[in-house]
Amino acid sequence: MKGTHITNRAKKWLAIGFTAVIASSVFYIPTVAAHGEKAQAAFLRMRTIHWYDMVWSKDTIAVNETYTISGKFRVFEDWPEAVEVPHVSFLNAGQPGPVTTRLTSYINGMFVPRSIGLELGGDYEFEMTMQGRRPGTWHVHTLLNVQGGGPLIGPGKYITITGDMADFENKVTDLTGNTVNLETMATGTVIGWHLFWYVLGIAWIVWWARRPMFLPRYMRVEAGEANDLVTAQDKKVTIGVLVGVLLIVLFGYKSAEEKFPVTIPLQAGLLGTIEPLPVDYNSMVSAKVLKANYRVPGRTITMTVELTNHTDQVLSIGEFNTGGIRFMNANVRSDDTGYPEELLAPEGLEMSQQDIAPGETVVVDISATDAAWEVQRMADVIYDPDSRFAGLIFFIDPEGNEIPIPVGGPLVPTFV
Repeated sequence: MKGTHITNRAKKWLAIGFTAVIASSVFYIPTVAAHGEKAQAAFLRMRTIHWYDMVWSKDTIAVNETYTISGKFRVFEDWPEAVEVPHVSFLNAGQPGPVTTRLTSYINGMFVPRSIGLELGGDYEFEMTMQGRRPGTWHVHTLLNVQGGGPLIGPGKYITITGDMADFENKVTDLTGNTVNLETMATGTVIGWHLFWYVLGIAWIVWWARRPMFLPRYMRVEAGEANDLVTAQDKKVTIGVLVGVLLIVLFGYKSAEEKFPVTIPLQAGLLGTIEPLPVDYNSMVSAKVLKANYRVPGRTITMTVELTNHTDQVLSIGEFNTGGIRFMNANVRSDDTGYPEELLAPEGLEMSQQDIAPGETVVVDISATDAAWEVQRMADVIYDPDSRFAGLIFFIDPEGNEIPIPVGGPLVPTFV
C-alpha cells in the first residue's frame, strides 16, 4: 500500500510538472532580443547594401492612405564572398506581415515589379509607395532580396496606421476595364474550395483510420496477410475518389476559364541589369584606409585614412554611415529628415582635420563613437572569422552637395 501511495504521488507531481511546462510554453512570451536590422549579421549590414538619403514621407497614415519610402543605396565594392552577388535582386519592404500594401517600386526611375540585376560599386535611387492596411504601429524597413544571399535589411522606422482594417480597399483595373477590389475579390470562392478539400481530405483519412492501425497492421503484414488489409470495397472507393477529384479539378478549371476568358500568366523572370546613377564619386575623392580599430570600452571605431580631394572646391567631412547608422559631424551637417533616433548619432563623428583643400592629400584620423555600436549589435563584426568593416564617408562641398565615398578594411579590436 505504501509503494502504491508513493507511485500515485509521483504520478501526481509529474502531471503537475507537465502541465506547468505546457502552460509556460503557451502563455509565456519572451522579450524579443533583436528584430529587423538588429537581427542581421554585422558584416552583412556593413559590406553589402549601404542605404543613405533615406526619407519616410509620413510617420502616421490612415487605412488606405499612402506614403513613400525613398532614398539611395550603394552596392558595396568589397562584397562578402559568403553572399551571392546581386545579379538577381528584388526591392521590397520588410514589415511584420501585410500591414501595408506595396503599390509601386522604382529604381533609377524604372518600374521594378520583378527582379533586377545590380552592379557592384553602383549607386541607385529608389522609391516605394505603400498603402496603409492594418491599424497599429509597425516597424517598416527597406529590404533587398538577393538570390543566394537572402534578405538584406535596411534602416527601419515606426509607422502608425489609424482607422479600421474593414475599410481597406485594394482596387485595380484589369485588362478588360473592370475595377475589382483585390482585398475581397472571390473571398467566398476561396473559402468554399478550401473547406471542400479539407472535408474531402478528412473523410479520406477517416476511411483508412477506422480499422486497426500500426502494430496490428504490421503484425498482419509480417504474417503474410498484407493482401487482406485492402478490401474490394476499398479499391472501389479509391477509384471513385480518384475519378471524382479529376472531374472536380476539370470542372473548376473550365468554370474559371469561362468566367475569366482574358488572362495572362503570372509574370516572372529578370527585368535585366539596371545601370547605376551616372555619377563617378570616386573620381572626386580618393580614400585609402591605412588602419582601423574598434575600441571596445569606448564603443568607438577609429580609422586612419589617406584622403585626396580631386575637386576644385574645399570639401568637409560631414558623416560616416555604416549599417544604416549615421555618425554625424555636427559642425558640418545635421539631420532634418526625421531619421530613426536609434540609428542616429548626431554628434558621433570626430576627426583630426575637417576640411580638405582642392588638390590636397592628407592623412586624417576619424572616430565614430556611439552606444549604437553595441545596441545595434554592430560590434559583433570583431568576432567574425573575416573581421572587416565598411561604410560611406560623406564629404560636403560649400553648396551642401554630398559626395559618398566607400571605405573599408580589416578591423582590429582593442580593449584598453
